[in-house]
Amino acid sequence: MRHIILPLVAFFLLSVAAIAVDWPTYHMDAQHTGTNPSENTINAQNVIFLEKKWEGLLRGLVDFSSPAIVGDQVFLGANDGLLYVFPAAGCGQDFCQPAWTGEAGGEIFSSPAVANGIVYVGSNNRHLFAFDASGCGQTSCQPLWRGTTGQGILESSPVVAGGLVFVGSYDGKLYAFKAAGCGRKTCSPVWTGTTGDHITSSPAVAHGVVYVGSNDGKLYAFQASGCGNSQCAPLWTATLGGPIFSSSPAIVNGVVYIGAFDSRVHAFSANGCGQATCTELWSGVTGDQFVDSTPAVSQGEVYIGSGDGMVYAFPAAGCGHKSCQPDWIGEGDNFVGTLLGGPAVANGVVYVGKNAEEVLAYNAAGCGRKLCAPLWSSMTEDPIVSSSPAVVNGTLYIGTNNSFDGQFPGRLSVYTLRN
Repeated sequence: MRHIILPLVAFFLLSVAAIAVDWPTYHMDAQHTGTNPSENTINAQNVIFLEKKWEGLLRGLVDFSSPAIVGDQVFLGANDGLLYVFPAAGCGQDFCQPAWTGEAGGEIFSSPAVANGIVYVGSNNRHLFAFDASGCGQTSCQPLWRGTTGQGILESSPVVAGGLVFVGSYDGKLYAFKAAGCGRKTCSPVWTGTTGDHITSSPAVAHGVVYVGSNDGKLYAFQASGCGNSQCAPLWTATLGGPIFSSSPAIVNGVVYIGAFDSRVHAFSANGCGQATCTELWSGVTGDQFVDSTPAVSQGEVYIGSGDGMVYAFPAAGCGHKSCQPDWIGEGDNFVGTLLGGPAVANGVVYVGKNAEEVLAYNAAGCGRKLCAPLWSSMTEDPIVSSSPAVVNGTLYIGTNNSFDGQFPGRLSVYTLRN
């Protein structure tokens, strides 16, 4: 019997290891946790052996757009108005051309979201675009439909939940469209929610509520299903100490975390407070610079980047006071730059891109001291690294740039462990 059981156990373990995991939307999921709990290949011990496996070539710069990985495809936007789609495993060479591109017609700073065979992405030409995620059989594809917004969609990335796709616009409105479209080429929203200023934050959804930050320095919570009217008021709002730019809500265990230009990460009850205006549970102090990064939450810690170029780790439950100091701070490699993209966490490692030509990885548990050096770093060919990493199936994907290449300045940089 023992001889039978052991092969069965080995087969089961191999089957578990072989299960592919998707990273379908900005910061992994609708709650923007920024965490892949299923990663089992790269860890804090072997991350030092990461090396660049291949690069995808884009004709436009990658600015804030972050990769989505679903099945055997990687989706990424660029400022030439194209959605780029590459094979997730590469092309067998150091540099790969896209399998196909989607025509958006305006600059893309938004990150793609993939759900039910459709890929959604926002453009600054006042539209949300929906493409067939499998392509169209050609190298260049037109959208299935597009949703109209009042102004451009910049860093705000779409999220899909409950049959709707949500995205923020520079006109200060949150838009909700039917995820399946409207049966026409151009669609109007099912409902909108108005904030007090531009929205460049990406909405997140949890338990039937959609949350989004605004440049007016407020966090807004709306009923995700709408209110029965075309324009909906928020369930509640919360005022932070500064504008919210591209930092987006992350919701874990009933708490909403978001950064602001007051150099802090803020924590609120996701259920609100029973009033129209709510106060924070606690806030965490970063450096003297703005916080533009989206927090990632994993294993009881909140990780966020700051304009001072550091990564800050706070206890997710707070510290028992209204103002909290970080458990540890991740230093850079002596290169001056900001951390704009949100961190990603997988299997005990925190990954970030830094606007100093760097991609870095830290031990998620810290280093036993207040200031921690990165476990691993890699240099890019351009200072702009505002994309958020995605880590799935033993592979790190991130949008970067190469300012020395006039034809293909944008890059999808892909790292795997050294063979």
